[in-house]
Amino acid sequence: MVKMSRSPNVANESANQNMSIPEALAKANAHWNAGQADIAEMLCQRVLAAWPGHPDALHLLGLMAHAYGNLDVAINYLRQACAAPRAPAVYSANLAEMCRQRGLLPEGETHARRAVQMDTTHAGAWNNLGIILQEMGQYEESKRCLERVLTLQPHNAEAHNNLGNTCKRLGELTAAQRHWNRALSLRPNYAEPHSNLANLLSSQGEFDSAAAHAKRAIELNPRFADAYINLAGVETARNRHGEALRWIDSLLSFAPQHAVALASRALTLKKLDQLEEALAAVDRALVASPENAEAHNAHGQILQALGRTEEAMAAYDRAATLPGTATEQALINRAILLMEQGQSEPAKAEFDKVIQLYPGSAMALFNSADLRKFSEGDPLIETMHRLLNAGAETSSNDKMLLHYALGKAYLDIGNSEAAFQHLNSGSKMKRQTLDYNAAATTGWMESIAKQFSAKFLKERAGQGNASPMPIFVLGMPRSGTTLTEQVLASHPSIHGAGELGLMQAIINKIGDFPGNVPDLSPEALKQFGDSYVADITKIAHGKPYVVDKMPINFAFAGLIRLMLPGAHIIHSRRDPVDTCLSCYSKLFTAEQSFSYDMAELGQFHRDYQNLTAHWRKVLPAKFFLEVDYEAMVEDLETQAKRMLKFLGLPWDPNCLNFHETKRTVRTASVNQVRKPVYKTSAGRWRKHAAQLGPLLQALDIAAE
Repeated sequence: MVKMSRSPNVANESANQNMSIPEALAKANAHWNAGQADIAEMLCQRVLAAWPGHPDALHLLGLMAHAYGNLDVAINYLRQACAAPRAPAVYSANLAEMCRQRGLLPEGETHARRAVQMDTTHAGAWNNLGIILQEMGQYEESKRCLERVLTLQPHNAEAHNNLGNTCKRLGELTAAQRHWNRALSLRPNYAEPHSNLANLLSSQGEFDSAAAHAKRAIELNPRFADAYINLAGVETARNRHGEALRWIDSLLSFAPQHAVALASRALTLKKLDQLEEALAAVDRALVASPENAEAHNAHGQILQALGRTEEAMAAYDRAATLPGTATEQALINRAILLMEQGQSEPAKAEFDKVIQLYPGSAMALFNSADLRKFSEGDPLIETMHRLLNAGAETSSNDKMLLHYALGKAYLDIGNSEAAFQHLNSGSKMKRQTLDYNAAATTGWMESIAKQFSAKFLKERAGQGNASPMPIFVLGMPRSGTTLTEQVLASHPSIHGAGELGLMQAIINKIGDFPGNVPDLSPEALKQFGDSYVADITKIAHGKPYVVDKMPINFAFAGLIRLMLPGAHIIHSRRDPVDTCLSCYSKLFTAEQSFSYDMAELGQFHRDYQNLTAHWRKVLPAKFFLEVDYEAMVEDLETQAKRMLKFLGLPWDPNCLNFHETKRTVRTASVNQVRKPVYKTSAGRWRKHAAQLGPLLQALDIAAE
């Protein structure tokens, strides 16, 4: 029984006697600390029955709800507790942290500021405010808050860890690493700094050390979400996307609604060309956390890959306005989308805006470089040199981006020696992240030619799907495939779908390619063909023909002949040295592992030439057409008519105005294809011959 008097009491059924509210709360805390949550909760509820709104009871109920993963319930209790006139500062500090975990950053900031105003010596409150400000992108103030914590508690390992996070976001990488190492010296088994070091070391290209730190963090705390995400990031940086997905799925097995994990899963699936699954994952992320900026940014990237450009732009706009750390990337993605749509001037303005807001944004500078024609004295060149020379304060990945951007700048200016100093440095850094075996690639292409002999192709003829819808434009990257596709996509009957991963997905299903090809039944070939046609029909926009311009499909031309006998292949060719130079000067979005070492690039081109020479012999002329880039730029109309005749389509003059065609282009040639044909790129390599020794030797071409 509860007695209502000047000193309220709470009935204690276990002892069948009355106790005061302070006694009941003390016992509730004791039971909670002893792991007896049900008794603790009962006592708190009895306190609230005697004294509605009692802040201490509400606070303890909130802590219990939080411990059991009921975050919304916990926040509701804490809000009520903090509304009491004499609620202590720690209650507001705890509510701030819970709001942060729920993604309610502005509310969390309000409660954290209230806590430090109530008690300026409360280190935990300053710590929580510093973390919230960090996640809101207010890094300078975050740093001041966390430094205040260390003034109050110099040996606070958590504060060192959090300050390291803020320093990293400020670009103070040396200081970040120092604070994380200090945190580990104070608390060797502290999982968070191990995870943070994994993230930093990955950005510096130290992947083995990064993975070791991330795995140590998981070993110390098997339910530490950030460690799984950072380890997945290490594997993504090493182009091991399947392994990255495995770690993300491990996280989701115990935290299925983790928004950042779901967003990371979506982006990893995107790299694996599993776009529908990626969209489902990011949709789940948005349901789990509707105000999560990273989820909206990932949503934009998936929608962009699916060609849903207006929705993608809206997603980027939303991400850029939400609190958090995704603003810079969302703005860059927005500018890239404008660039892909052919809106070069708006895209350039957007990149300039990002560079103004984030002067150290190597990603913005790198992308902006493609839209600029540099001249001597361009202030961005000095900006890039300053960042490049910042030593450990600029990450390895950012240095690589800057080297490529400066290589482009000096090529524009005509300073070949300076251009290749930067291109060689950038290529070397990229090559170190890749597991590429040139000899194995040579053997693979030789085995393809051997397997797809004229006899083998004749024996298997007519077994696939005979739809005439597929048009394959293939060849070396940077050989004119984008120009060819854009010309064709300007015809009213043809949809240009860009670089599709559909053939690679089929190769993955086959397993050992070409080793398993003889085991494919006629039914399997038909099924592969049916699947391919069904997939391109979904994106054809009602047009009868679809262009797939994935360059590497040149390796699969024999399989295409068997599974899609009604298809057409157009092989785009270009001068070998011009092609390789253009590859070498680009940092590709999709992996072209062969292109970051001149000798390996030259060998790959020779392997490609040998394989396409084989296709020229064994594939029928009605199926396989070759078009030279140089002939295209010399006489576009003749070559365009030749291609349309090959496809059995009537002439359309829109094909000559390909640069005006409104469509998304997502290749390294995105900016060039928006201009009329120009002849200046033909024979471009000769002015740089002195810098191309290893490439020319690999191609067996003498410098003139």
